[in-house]
Amino acid sequence: MLTGTTLRRVGIDTVALKPAEHDLQAADDLDVESVVVDYEGREQFPDEETHTELADGYDLYVTTPVRADGFDPLGDDSRIDPLPDDATRVLVAGNGAYLTESEARRAIAPRLKAARERAPDAWVGTEGIERIALAAGGTQFELLSRGTEREVRAMQDAGFEGDVALYAPTVLTDDPDETLDAVGGYVARRGPVRRALPDDAATDSTAEGRAREILLRAATDFALVGDAETVGDRVDTLTSIGVDHVVAYPARGLDAFRR
Repeated sequence: MLTGTTLRRVGIDTVALKPAEHDLQAADDLDVESVVVDYEGREQFPDEETHTELADGYDLYVTTPVRADGFDPLGDDSRIDPLPDDATRVLVAGNGAYLTESEARRAIAPRLKAARERAPDAWVGTEGIERIALAAGGTQFELLSRGTEREVRAMQDAGFEGDVALYAPTVLTDDPDETLDAVGGYVARRGPVRRALPDDAATDSTAEGRAREILLRAATDFALVGDAETVGDRVDTLTSIGVDHVVAYPARGLDAFRR
């Protein structure tokens, strides 16, 4: 089990919470400094009371899709005001699957600029908009990938002086079946993995042959997987090259992250 003590030992300081998957009311005993509420779809956005309770126990970060009504700095931003004063926003373009047709057509760059002007401490999610996010500045919120170390070093070589936060599905196990059940579907959606997998291949513990080999190899690229020592070594490497925050997504559920 990935306990709070283990989280501290491997260097993880932040946990990502998905309201569609996790009971946020029960997320009151995680032994980390910070939580990121990573909601998907407007119907999943937590209420004001839930955000306030989380902010009382943790440094709270909340994803806000800048193209969506309620979060649009150039339009309807009515969902921003109820957030706790000490909550930090994570500005994201927003997955098109959770946007209306008109929202998805809205320009991202001017909205990120306007949102950063109003919330200069905000993190900026880079998925799919890497160049725009880097131009917007602020803490860059990246997804762990096989190219992360190279990209972080390149950013520093180019003169980037901001922070880097890294989102990583985390599975503290060296059991291949448990690993695939937890993150097989996630890594299968990454572009290089999707292209390499045989058509209609299983992506969970039932995967066999070449598909199984590809998925297990990809799990170590796109997720933090292994025993505590292995994960700790990976986190140490990431922090040594300039990653400031490792944001662990509990791929086996929130109970695995409790003290």
